[in-house]
Amino acid sequence: MSGGVVYFPLSAISYQLSAISYQLSAISYQLSAISYQLSAMSEKPNQQKGKKNGNGLPKKMGKMFEFRLNLNAKNIFIGLFVAFLLFSLFGSLGNAASSLNEKPLSTIVSDVKDGKIKVIEVEEGKLSIEYKNGDKATSRKEPQESMLKLLENSGADPKSVEIKVKDLSSTQVWLGILSNILPLVLTVAFFFFIFRQARGAQDSIFSFGQSKARIWNKDLPKVTFADVAGVDEAKKELEEVVDFLKNPAKYKLLGARTPKGVILVGPSGTGKTLLAKAMAGEAHTAFFSIAGSEFMEMLVGVGAARVRDLFSQAKKSAPAIIFIDEIDAIGRTRSVGAIGGHDEREQTLNQILVEMDGFEPNASVMVVAATNRGELLDSALLRPGRFDRRVVLDLPDMAGRKDILAIHAKGKPFTVTVDWDKVSKRTVGFSGADIENMLNEAAIFAARMSKTEIDMKDIEEAAMKVKLGPEKKRLQSALDRKMTAYHEAGHAVVSYFSPYLDIVHRISIVSRGMTLGYTLSPPEKDRLHETKSHLIDEIAMTMGGRAAEEVIFHEMTSGASNDIDQATRIARFMVMEFGMSKLGPVNFGPERDVTEWGKAYMEQQPISQEMLAAIDREISKLVDTGYKKALALVKKHRKKLDVVAEELIRKETVESEEFEALMGGPKKKTE
Repeated sequence: MSGGVVYFPLSAISYQLSAISYQLSAISYQLSAISYQLSAMSEKPNQQKGKKNGNGLPKKMGKMFEFRLNLNAKNIFIGLFVAFLLFSLFGSLGNAASSLNEKPLSTIVSDVKDGKIKVIEVEEGKLSIEYKNGDKATSRKEPQESMLKLLENSGADPKSVEIKVKDLSSTQVWLGILSNILPLVLTVAFFFFIFRQARGAQDSIFSFGQSKARIWNKDLPKVTFADVAGVDEAKKELEEVVDFLKNPAKYKLLGARTPKGVILVGPSGTGKTLLAKAMAGEAHTAFFSIAGSEFMEMLVGVGAARVRDLFSQAKKSAPAIIFIDEIDAIGRTRSVGAIGGHDEREQTLNQILVEMDGFEPNASVMVVAATNRGELLDSALLRPGRFDRRVVLDLPDMAGRKDILAIHAKGKPFTVTVDWDKVSKRTVGFSGADIENMLNEAAIFAARMSKTEIDMKDIEEAAMKVKLGPEKKRLQSALDRKMTAYHEAGHAVVSYFSPYLDIVHRISIVSRGMTLGYTLSPPEKDRLHETKSHLIDEIAMTMGGRAAEEVIFHEMTSGASNDIDQATRIARFMVMEFGMSKLGPVNFGPERDVTEWGKAYMEQQPISQEMLAAIDREISKLVDTGYKKALALVKKHRKKLDVVAEELIRKETVESEEFEALMGGPKKKTE
């Protein structure tokens, strides 16, 4: 056909689809990059994230929500960039959609001759056709060729159709600018944004040398010595240290050097961390807290860098207290081997020593450290001029437990029948943390039972849960229940007839933790010394369960394994450390703890093979003596044993008063 160009629809569709595929892949890449950057920038703790309901499932969001529009340069840029990509996408999709109805120019000319076409709209080389029946189509021609001449040359009457020509000269200019310059600007801005974020991420990579200490500001709610109980002697010693921080001038006037550090040594839960916070609260100082293990990293030198950063922060915030918990993680006795002192732990310890040596004589920065293993600490830490004070915290005595109970009972409703003296006696061996946990568990138990006040039963149940674990309803056969009942009855009967032991508080065959049953005999008062007679009675009572099994069932069970372990441990202490055997008052136990190559172990004193055999014989003799005593008491009081066991099978738990009634009266004790 002269004067015209024919376009084939299939080739146009293929071209457009390939263009769309390219655009989609480009958009996917750009959106992935934006998503990565947004996640890197916006990774802040979300207060709503991670909340769970009582079933451990995420809480459902409510119907109400709040929409916030955060307008800043970053968000505006991202919005423009995404809008441009979407504009390009929809433009490509529009072109593709229109190309699907594209017809050859020869077909359009033929339809004009047949009078089927109503309007032809010309946009340079693109033709938009509207048929008289309402159909629409597109076609193409050479941009420089006139549509009128093309119809005339083809023998069609141009007057039979309405021809509209759009002037796109100015529009094309702006489209050219937008299509060429805007993508370039957005691309430059995008890469500038990427490089800036990458630089920020790089800076955060090199922040591993910064201290991870948690900082409590001076203006936050304070913990004071009034919030700490059961450690009165420790508080008195620390009151002097607090005075050093509050009034350094009066000590400087007399030429006194204020302490640089305090070591708090004691079992877990005795209040070491609470005391350190109380010191800061009393002295009105900043408080920097970090665990010794947090200094450690795989990279050598990181711990030392964190120490420098921590001390630098504390000096800027002076007066301040630096609290290092678990200092034994980095402060153990340094290596005595040939490996040298260049490992991460030793470098960290050395840096702490250097920083403490660098304090001015009356610097208002105090280092407080806590540990459960004071005997493992390096001697360089404990010498004068570093950790000058060593404060030992023990488990609270009866008066201390009563004070701790008073502190943690605040805010909880208790019945008037609660006997706090009895509770303080019942909690021998409890730390302050144990007592706090016990009262909290008592409140939970009471609430679960829909009570409005906490009573003695709730406290008793909580005490059992803290020490032995929660009750477990295990399925047991009748024979298993009978064996457990006689086993626990054996402990109780031997304890009742052993003059140096305490009164039985409770017997139960209800499983708790790893035990199938238990017999409780808490001391009525704090015991500061152990006698040989009391320890032998302890071994006998411990072996009472095995003795009852032999008498009743003529059999041995695995239920006595823990009893045997405990009896052997008592006998070993008697022989090796207490000197309560024929071997005489000689200590055969480990001499000291030694740390070598980062590992701690107990160094055993050199003992001959003959002496080791003699020690074993003495330990075996003491355990055997206790077992024979238990066996004799069980046989002698067989009827009492049966009565107690039958009551346990019937009721599962027997309290102190019930047990004494079954035995014929209160126990007679020997002081």
